[in-house]
Amino acid sequence: MKTMIRSSYRFVVLVLFMASLSLHAQTPQQLFETGNSQYAQNNFEEAIKNYEKVLDAGYESAAVYYNLANANYKLNRIAPSVYNYEKALELKPNDKEIKNNLEFAQNMTIDAITPLPENTFKRWWNQLLHIFSLDGWAIVTVVCMLLFALSFIIYYFGKTTTLKRGFFTTAFVALGFGLLSLTLAFQAQSNENNKQFAIVFSAEAEIKSEPSMASEEAFVLHEGTKVRVLETEGDWQMIRLADGKEGWIPTTDIKIL
Repeated sequence: MKTMIRSSYRFVVLVLFMASLSLHAQTPQQLFETGNSQYAQNNFEEAIKNYEKVLDAGYESAAVYYNLANANYKLNRIAPSVYNYEKALELKPNDKEIKNNLEFAQNMTIDAITPLPENTFKRWWNQLLHIFSLDGWAIVTVVCMLLFALSFIIYYFGKTTTLKRGFFTTAFVALGFGLLSLTLAFQAQSNENNKQFAIVFSAEAEIKSEPSMASEEAFVLHEGTKVRVLETEGDWQMIRLADGKEGWIPTTDIKIL
């Protein structure tokens, strides 16, 4: 009888303990708001912990990455601030505030890298490509194709010449924009599949000519620098800078975006 009572008591205590944990557990939204409150009080370390808990819970948003980057920037942590601004920009590629703050963070980096020059057409094409994200271009494509279909139907069943001419022009323009946006969507998808970037997190990283510590040093990079990852070999990553330089860096020295 005593054994049954003890078992029941333990069960009740366990249930109460689990209920207490569930009551004190915060949702991602609550963690985010707590982080914002701590940030407003200049308690940046605690704010960072809460923002990271939001991400650990599987919740991602431009706002979380942006606030996390701001908190790291306030503590002069170059690499985490650049990394999280870049993550925020991936989710909101046209956000001017994120772009401006990213520039401020990049200005703290040591490495001065001059990108290779682009011809006018390529520069124009890249500017057009970055107006929307991959999902954005997909939505534009669907909208244009729906507009094309609707305009063509109205043109086909139209009774007057003016009506037919107007909707034929609309259908033609919508089709043109739809094909262009579809091309840009495929280009954006290709870029995502073939271009992997990373941020250097080591205060100073020696870039080697081969994936070996015994190989010759090619150049040196510092924290916060953005690199493109070309190839993986063991614990090494082959990288390329915006100015065309290439070399090998230990995987532990970078964080993939």
